[in-house]
Amino acid sequence: MRAVTNGDLDDLARGAAILGTGGGGDPYIGRLLAASAVREHGPVPLVALDELPDEAVVLPVAMLGAPTVMVEKLPSAEQIGLAARSLAGYLGKELTHIACAEAGGVNSLVPAVAAAQLGLPLVDADGMGRAFPELQMVLPTLYGIRATPMAYADEKGNRGILDTVDNHWAERLVRSAAIDMGCSAAISTFAMSGAQARESMVPGTLSLCAELGKLVRETRSVRAVAERLRGRTLFTGKVIDVARRTVTGFARGEARLSGLDTDSGSELVLRFQNEHLVAARDGSTLASVPDLICVLHTETSEAVTTETLRFGQRVTVIAAPADPRWHTEAGIELAGPRYFGYDIDPVGVSA
Repeated sequence: MRAVTNGDLDDLARGAAILGTGGGGDPYIGRLLAASAVREHGPVPLVALDELPDEAVVLPVAMLGAPTVMVEKLPSAEQIGLAARSLAGYLGKELTHIACAEAGGVNSLVPAVAAAQLGLPLVDADGMGRAFPELQMVLPTLYGIRATPMAYADEKGNRGILDTVDNHWAERLVRSAAIDMGCSAAISTFAMSGAQARESMVPGTLSLCAELGKLVRETRSVRAVAERLRGRTLFTGKVIDVARRTVTGFARGEARLSGLDTDSGSELVLRFQNEHLVAARDGSTLASVPDLICVLHTETSEAVTTETLRFGQRVTVIAAPADPRWHTEAGIELAGPRYFGYDIDPVGVSA
């Protein structure tokens, strides 16, 4: 891919939902926003990470909040552009590129909205290689890149700038602001140079999303998706219970699956905070963050997000390895299971 066109958006949305590991926001909403922006402003040029010049000014853009809320409280294209323009004005720098903070659902597509509005290219990369629930949980944090100054905006036109002592405080304060804004806000954050982006981001994310989406469309095969991600199938079953609530700006809860076919007689529990964090079969953990846990419709291989999990759905759960940097000591401290309150060591997926 050298540009994001309207013809690419369906595949991008499908693939982004898979890499979102249940979170990242509804890809359908992101596709609608991106389609409108591309129709109005034209295709968005896509630039490979290794093509960025050292002096580039790269600005990741995202939606922050509870994905359950965004199903009914739709973000607007205007607030996405407002967040990006607000930070650019505060920094006093001319932006050269827009980027994705994470790979997932709406957050792989809203940066295309900002890029189209601002007439800038979009970087084929992201800050995680997946989606995580908290702002500081990006690889740039491991490289000492600051989340602030950061701009945030809501659909009413309210906006603000944060400048915090560290990235954890950035998450804490912008989460509070997002709750007041209705549990979702557009943010522009982690402004960085081209050299910093090349070092700290995950390359090829949007191309991978498009490839996964095409794979789903053409094969409808869960196995093909798992193989492309160098992962494996964990469980096939039917959703028998979902306990979900919106707390402190997150969608938190768990889902229980009753096994089907070769998994008959077993039960799988998925625990999530926006994204799936732990998958346990009959009390034994099969996979955990920082690796990817993805829930797919068994028949279509389309991703099922945490806000759309429903009783009776027949799904297959797969796990795939995260970027190796997440398995360093610092990466596990930032986004491992103990950070989320689970007293277990990470259970990884061999690549």
